[in-house]
Amino acid sequence: MKPQIPTTLLVRFDDLPDSSFVRLNQLLSTAVIPFSAATAWRRVREGTFPQPVRVSPQVTAWRVGEIRQWLKCPGDFVAERAEPKQKQGHGGAA
Repeated sequence: MKPQIPTTLLVRFDDLPDSSFVRLNQLLSTAVIPFSAATAWRRVREGTFPQPVRVSPQVTAWRVGEIRQWLKCPGDFVAERAEPKQKQGHGGAA
C-alpha cells in the first residue's frame, strides 16, 4: 500500500494555475479523477484522458489545464497529443 500524501502538503486543485503540473497520486488521493491508476493509464492509451508529460526520467505529471478540460466534459474529450498505436495490417504496402 502506497503512503497517503498528508493533507497539510496538498494544494487545492482549484487553486492551481492551468500551467501547473500534478502527479497521478495527487489526482487519485484528492479524488480529482473518479477512477483507479490502471484506468487512468488505459484512458491515456485510448486518447480519452490527457497525455502526461515526462518531467524527468522518473517523473510523469499532467498539466492542470488539460485535466480541467477533461473534467468539463469527460465523455467528449479527445487528447490532442494522443498518438494511437497503429495495428499491423495484413498484406504488403498499398
